[in-house]
Amino acid sequence: MINPIYKKDIISAEQFSRRDLEYILSLTASMKKMVESEGGNSLLRGRILTALFYEPSSRTFGSFVAAMQRLGGGFVPLHGMGFSSVTKGETLPDTIRTFASYSDAIVLRHSDVGSAKLAAEFSDVPILNAGDGIGEHPTQAPQDIFTMQQMLGSLKNMHIVFVGDLAHYRNVNSLVKALLLFPKITMTFVSPKEVQIQPQLREYIKRHKAKIHEVEDLNHVVGDADVLYVTRVKKEYMSEELYKKIKDKYVIDRNILKKMKKKSIIMHPLPRVGEIAVEVDLDQRAVYFREQMRNGMYTRMALLASVLLKEVK
Repeated sequence: MINPIYKKDIISAEQFSRRDLEYILSLTASMKKMVESEGGNSLLRGRILTALFYEPSSRTFGSFVAAMQRLGGGFVPLHGMGFSSVTKGETLPDTIRTFASYSDAIVLRHSDVGSAKLAAEFSDVPILNAGDGIGEHPTQAPQDIFTMQQMLGSLKNMHIVFVGDLAHYRNVNSLVKALLLFPKITMTFVSPKEVQIQPQLREYIKRHKAKIHEVEDLNHVVGDADVLYVTRVKKEYMSEELYKKIKDKYVIDRNILKKMKKKSIIMHPLPRVGEIAVEVDLDQRAVYFREQMRNGMYTRMALLASVLLKEVK
Protein backbone atom coordinates (compact mmCIF):
# COMPACT_ATOMS: atom_id res chain seq x y z
CA MET A 1 0.00 0.00 0.00
CA ILE A 2 1.34 3.47 -0.92
CA ASN A 3 2.19 5.60 2.11
CA PRO A 4 -0.23 8.57 1.94
CA ILE A 5 1.23 10.62 4.82
CA TYR A 6 4.95 10.64 4.03
CA LYS A 7 6.51 13.98 5.05
CA LYS A 8 3.08 15.34 6.04
CA ASP A 9 2.25 17.28 9.18
CA ILE A 10 -0.40 15.68 11.41
CA ILE A 11 -2.32 18.75 12.59
CA SER A 12 -6.01 17.82 12.58
CA ALA A 13 -8.17 14.74 12.12
CA GLU A 14 -9.91 16.74 9.39
CA GLN A 15 -6.94 16.08 7.13
CA PHE A 16 -7.41 12.29 7.24
CA SER A 17 -9.16 10.51 4.41
CA ARG A 18 -10.64 7.06 4.89
CA ARG A 19 -7.67 5.73 2.93
CA ASP A 20 -5.22 7.49 5.26
CA LEU A 21 -6.87 6.00 8.32
CA GLU A 22 -7.03 2.51 6.85
CA TYR A 23 -3.30 2.75 6.08
CA ILE A 24 -2.47 3.91 9.64
CA LEU A 25 -4.66 1.23 11.22
CA SER A 26 -3.11 -1.51 9.09
CA LEU A 27 0.40 -0.36 9.94
CA THR A 28 -0.54 -0.11 13.63
CA ALA A 29 -1.51 -3.79 13.55
CA SER A 30 1.86 -4.61 11.97
CA MET A 31 3.72 -2.62 14.62
CA LYS A 32 1.83 -4.39 17.39
CA LYS A 33 2.68 -7.78 15.93
CA MET A 34 6.34 -6.83 15.48
CA VAL A 35 6.76 -5.55 19.06
CA GLU A 36 5.07 -8.62 20.50
CA SER A 37 7.39 -10.96 18.57
CA GLU A 38 10.66 -9.01 18.33
CA GLY A 39 10.48 -6.10 20.79
CA GLY A 40 11.51 -3.55 18.18
CA ASN A 41 13.54 -2.93 15.03
CA SER A 42 15.83 -0.35 13.42
CA LEU A 43 13.43 1.26 10.93
CA LEU A 44 14.18 4.76 12.23
CA ARG A 45 17.85 4.33 13.09
CA GLY A 46 19.61 7.65 12.66
CA ARG A 47 16.36 9.65 12.91
CA ILE A 48 15.67 12.11 15.72
CA LEU A 49 12.32 13.15 17.18
CA THR A 50 11.97 16.27 19.33
CA ALA A 51 9.18 15.92 21.89
CA LEU A 52 8.26 19.54 22.63
CA PHE A 53 5.68 19.56 25.43
CA TYR A 54 4.60 22.91 26.86
CA GLU A 55 1.84 21.18 28.85
CA PRO A 56 1.84 18.17 31.20
CA SER A 57 1.56 14.72 29.66
CA SER A 58 2.14 11.14 30.76
CA ARG A 59 0.79 8.76 28.14
CA THR A 60 1.21 10.85 24.98
CA PHE A 61 4.74 11.93 25.85
CA GLY A 62 5.74 8.47 27.06
CA SER A 63 4.24 6.62 24.11
CA PHE A 64 5.94 8.88 21.55
CA VAL A 65 9.31 8.43 23.25
CA ALA A 66 8.80 4.67 23.53
CA ALA A 67 7.62 4.50 19.91
CA MET A 68 10.76 6.22 18.67
CA GLN A 69 13.00 3.97 20.74
CA ARG A 70 11.19 0.79 19.64
CA LEU A 71 11.96 1.79 16.05
CA GLY A 72 15.64 2.42 16.76
CA GLY A 73 15.50 6.22 16.64
CA GLY A 74 16.62 8.88 19.07
CA PHE A 75 14.76 11.73 20.71
CA VAL A 76 15.22 15.14 22.30
CA PRO A 77 12.83 15.30 25.30
CA LEU A 78 11.53 18.71 26.36
CA HIS A 79 8.81 17.96 28.90
CA GLY A 80 7.83 21.29 30.41
CA MET A 81 9.59 24.40 29.16
CA GLY A 82 10.74 25.82 32.50
CA PHE A 83 14.41 25.26 31.70
CA SER A 84 14.26 26.34 28.06
CA SER A 85 14.62 29.74 26.40
CA VAL A 86 10.84 30.06 26.51
CA THR A 87 11.37 31.47 30.01
CA LYS A 88 13.42 34.24 28.38
CA GLY A 89 10.57 35.15 26.07
CA GLU A 90 11.40 33.02 23.02
CA THR A 91 8.41 32.65 20.70
CA LEU A 92 6.97 29.36 19.49
CA PRO A 93 8.09 29.99 15.87
CA ASP A 94 11.67 30.58 17.01
CA THR A 95 11.66 27.48 19.20
CA ILE A 96 10.30 25.42 16.30
CA ARG A 97 12.97 26.76 13.92
CA THR A 98 15.62 25.74 16.44
CA PHE A 99 14.53 22.16 16.98
CA ALA A 100 13.63 21.58 13.35
CA SER A 101 17.32 22.12 12.63
CA TYR A 102 18.23 19.24 14.98
CA SER A 103 15.39 16.83 14.26
CA ASP A 104 13.61 14.82 11.60
CA ALA A 105 10.20 15.43 13.18
CA ILE A 106 8.67 17.38 16.07
CA VAL A 107 5.77 16.30 18.26
CA LEU A 108 4.22 19.36 19.90
CA ARG A 109 1.83 19.86 22.79
CA HIS A 110 0.84 23.45 23.53
CA SER A 111 -1.91 25.28 25.38
CA ASP A 112 -3.00 27.44 22.43
CA VAL A 113 -5.56 26.29 19.89
CA GLY A 114 -3.89 26.49 16.47
CA SER A 115 -0.35 26.21 17.84
CA ALA A 116 0.48 23.09 15.80
CA LYS A 117 -0.72 24.75 12.61
CA LEU A 118 1.41 27.80 13.43
CA ALA A 119 4.42 25.58 14.16
CA ALA A 120 4.07 23.85 10.79
CA GLU A 121 4.43 27.21 9.04
CA PHE A 122 7.93 27.59 10.51
CA SER A 123 9.17 24.01 10.26
CA ASP A 124 10.75 22.13 7.39
CA VAL A 125 10.24 18.81 9.22
CA PRO A 126 6.86 17.19 9.98
CA ILE A 127 4.91 18.52 12.97
CA LEU A 128 2.71 16.07 14.87
CA ASN A 129 0.04 17.69 17.01
CA ALA A 130 -0.05 16.09 20.47
CA GLY A 131 -2.74 18.51 21.66
CA ASP A 132 -3.34 22.21 21.02
CA GLY A 133 -5.39 23.52 23.92
CA ILE A 134 -9.02 22.46 23.55
CA GLY A 135 -8.54 22.12 19.79
CA GLU A 136 -7.47 18.66 18.63
CA HIS A 137 -5.44 15.56 19.46
CA PRO A 138 -5.27 13.79 16.09
CA THR A 139 -2.77 11.07 17.04
CA GLN A 140 -5.23 9.78 19.66
CA ALA A 141 -8.02 9.21 17.11
CA PRO A 142 -6.46 6.26 15.20
CA GLN A 143 -5.40 4.76 18.54
CA ASP A 144 -9.01 4.77 19.74
CA ILE A 145 -10.45 3.49 16.45
CA PHE A 146 -7.86 0.70 16.37
CA THR A 147 -8.92 -0.27 19.90
CA MET A 148 -12.61 -0.34 18.93
CA GLN A 149 -11.89 -2.56 15.93
CA GLN A 150 -9.58 -4.81 17.93
CA MET A 151 -12.16 -5.38 20.66
CA LEU A 152 -15.44 -5.30 18.72
CA GLY A 153 -14.62 -5.95 15.07
CA SER A 154 -16.23 -3.81 12.38
CA LEU A 155 -17.34 -0.27 13.19
CA LYS A 156 -20.44 -0.78 11.06
CA ASN A 157 -23.66 -0.10 13.01
CA MET A 158 -21.65 0.73 16.12
CA HIS A 159 -23.18 3.00 18.78
CA ILE A 160 -20.60 5.14 20.57
CA VAL A 161 -21.68 7.04 23.67
CA PHE A 162 -19.43 9.91 24.77
CA VAL A 163 -19.96 11.04 28.36
CA GLY A 164 -18.57 13.80 30.56
CA ASP A 165 -16.99 17.15 29.80
CA LEU A 166 -17.28 17.27 26.02
CA ALA A 167 -16.60 20.99 25.60
CA HIS A 168 -12.95 20.84 26.59
CA TYR A 169 -11.82 17.47 25.24
CA ARG A 170 -9.58 17.71 22.19
CA ASN A 171 -9.52 13.90 22.06
CA VAL A 172 -13.28 13.88 21.45
CA ASN A 173 -13.00 16.54 18.72
CA SER A 174 -10.46 14.49 16.78
CA LEU A 175 -12.10 11.11 17.35
CA VAL A 176 -15.54 12.28 16.22
CA LYS A 177 -14.10 13.79 13.03
CA ALA A 178 -12.27 10.56 12.25
CA LEU A 179 -15.34 8.41 12.99
CA LEU A 180 -17.37 10.43 10.49
CA LEU A 181 -15.30 8.75 7.75
CA PHE A 182 -16.95 5.44 8.61
CA PRO A 183 -20.58 4.89 7.55
CA LYS A 184 -23.44 3.69 9.73
CA ILE A 185 -22.05 4.82 13.08
CA THR A 186 -24.35 6.31 15.70
CA MET A 187 -22.91 8.80 18.19
CA THR A 188 -24.59 9.99 21.38
CA PHE A 189 -23.16 12.81 23.47
CA VAL A 190 -24.05 12.80 27.17
CA SER A 191 -23.08 15.88 29.14
CA PRO A 192 -24.38 18.69 31.32
CA LYS A 193 -25.61 21.57 29.18
CA GLU A 194 -22.68 23.72 30.35
CA VAL A 195 -20.09 21.40 28.75
CA GLN A 196 -21.75 20.10 25.59
CA ILE A 197 -19.72 19.56 22.42
CA GLN A 198 -18.18 22.66 20.89
CA PRO A 199 -20.32 24.56 18.33
CA GLN A 200 -17.59 24.12 15.71
CA LEU A 201 -17.74 20.34 16.12
CA ARG A 202 -21.53 20.33 15.95
CA GLU A 203 -21.34 22.31 12.70
CA TYR A 204 -18.70 19.92 11.32
CA ILE A 205 -20.96 16.96 12.09
CA LYS A 206 -23.88 18.75 10.44
CA ARG A 207 -21.87 19.34 7.25
CA HIS A 208 -21.17 15.62 7.09
CA LYS A 209 -24.89 14.85 7.44
CA ALA A 210 -24.29 12.51 10.36
CA LYS A 211 -26.97 11.58 12.85
CA ILE A 212 -26.17 12.31 16.48
CA HIS A 213 -28.03 12.58 19.76
CA GLU A 214 -27.34 14.95 22.64
CA VAL A 215 -28.80 14.06 26.05
CA GLU A 216 -28.11 14.64 29.74
CA ASP A 217 -29.26 11.31 31.18
CA LEU A 218 -26.71 8.52 30.76
CA ASN A 219 -29.07 5.86 32.11
CA HIS A 220 -31.36 6.20 29.09
CA VAL A 221 -28.65 5.35 26.54
CA VAL A 222 -25.92 3.31 28.23
CA GLY A 223 -27.73 0.00 27.70
CA ASP A 224 -27.48 0.45 23.93
CA ALA A 225 -23.81 1.49 23.87
CA ASP A 226 -21.18 -0.60 22.12
CA VAL A 227 -18.52 1.86 23.26
CA LEU A 228 -18.80 4.03 26.37
CA TYR A 229 -16.16 6.75 25.95
CA VAL A 230 -15.69 8.49 29.30
CA THR A 231 -13.98 11.84 29.90
CA ARG A 232 -13.03 13.68 33.07
CA VAL A 233 -14.37 17.11 33.94
CA LYS A 234 -11.51 19.50 33.19
CA LYS A 235 -11.28 21.68 36.27
CA GLU A 236 -8.64 23.87 34.64
CA TYR A 237 -11.14 25.24 32.11
CA MET A 238 -13.99 26.31 34.42
CA SER A 239 -14.93 28.09 37.61
CA GLU A 240 -14.72 26.28 40.93
CA GLU A 241 -18.48 26.67 41.27
CA LEU A 242 -19.22 24.96 37.96
CA TYR A 243 -16.68 22.23 38.63
CA LYS A 244 -18.28 21.32 41.95
CA LYS A 245 -21.70 21.34 40.31
CA ILE A 246 -20.91 18.87 37.52
CA LYS A 247 -17.85 16.84 38.56
CA ASP A 248 -19.84 13.94 40.02
CA LYS A 249 -22.76 14.01 37.61
CA TYR A 250 -21.57 10.90 35.77
CA VAL A 251 -19.70 8.16 37.62
CA ILE A 252 -19.22 4.80 35.96
CA ASP A 253 -19.68 2.16 38.66
CA ARG A 254 -21.21 -1.29 39.20
CA ASN A 255 -24.70 0.08 38.66
CA ILE A 256 -23.76 1.35 35.20
CA LEU A 257 -21.96 -1.91 34.38
CA LYS A 258 -25.14 -3.86 35.08
CA LYS A 259 -26.96 -1.85 32.41
CA MET A 260 -24.29 -2.28 29.73
CA LYS A 261 -24.15 -4.95 27.03
CA LYS A 262 -21.95 -7.95 27.75
CA LYS A 263 -20.16 -7.28 24.47
CA SER A 264 -19.23 -3.62 24.86
CA ILE A 265 -16.19 -1.67 25.99
CA ILE A 266 -15.42 1.24 28.28
CA MET A 267 -12.74 3.65 27.05
CA HIS A 268 -11.08 6.68 28.63
CA PRO A 269 -8.15 8.75 27.28
CA LEU A 270 -6.90 9.19 30.89
CA PRO A 271 -6.10 10.52 33.41
CA ARG A 272 -9.24 9.83 35.39
CA VAL A 273 -10.15 11.69 38.57
CA GLY A 274 -13.15 9.83 39.94
CA GLU A 275 -15.46 9.52 36.93
CA ILE A 276 -14.75 5.78 36.73
CA ALA A 277 -14.85 3.88 40.01
CA VAL A 278 -11.81 1.70 40.71
CA GLU A 279 -14.14 -1.30 40.99
CA VAL A 280 -14.72 -1.06 37.22
CA ASP A 281 -11.04 -1.57 36.32
CA LEU A 282 -11.15 -5.37 36.54
CA ASP A 283 -14.27 -5.72 34.41
CA GLN A 284 -13.47 -7.34 31.05
CA ARG A 285 -15.16 -4.42 29.27
CA ALA A 286 -12.77 -1.85 30.78
CA VAL A 287 -10.00 -1.46 28.19
CA TYR A 288 -8.52 1.93 29.17
CA PHE A 289 -5.60 0.48 31.17
CA ARG A 290 -5.09 -2.43 28.79
CA GLU A 291 -5.64 -2.39 25.04
CA GLN A 292 -6.42 1.32 24.64
CA MET A 293 -3.34 2.52 26.50
CA ARG A 294 -0.98 -0.01 24.90
CA ASN A 295 -2.26 0.81 21.44
CA GLY A 296 -1.05 4.38 21.87
CA MET A 297 2.55 3.30 21.37
CA TYR A 298 1.76 1.08 18.37
CA THR A 299 -0.24 3.86 16.71
CA ARG A 300 2.52 6.40 17.24
CA MET A 301 5.09 3.96 15.89
CA ALA A 302 2.95 3.73 12.75
CA LEU A 303 2.60 7.51 12.49
CA LEU A 304 6.29 8.23 13.02
CA ALA A 305 7.39 5.60 10.52
CA SER A 306 4.87 6.90 7.99
CA VAL A 307 5.83 10.56 8.13
CA LEU A 308 9.56 9.76 8.11
CA LEU A 309 9.80 6.92 5.58
CA LYS A 310 8.51 6.89 2.02
CA GLU A 311 8.11 3.13 2.20
CA VAL A 312 7.49 1.27 5.46
CA LYS A 313 8.43 -2.40 5.24
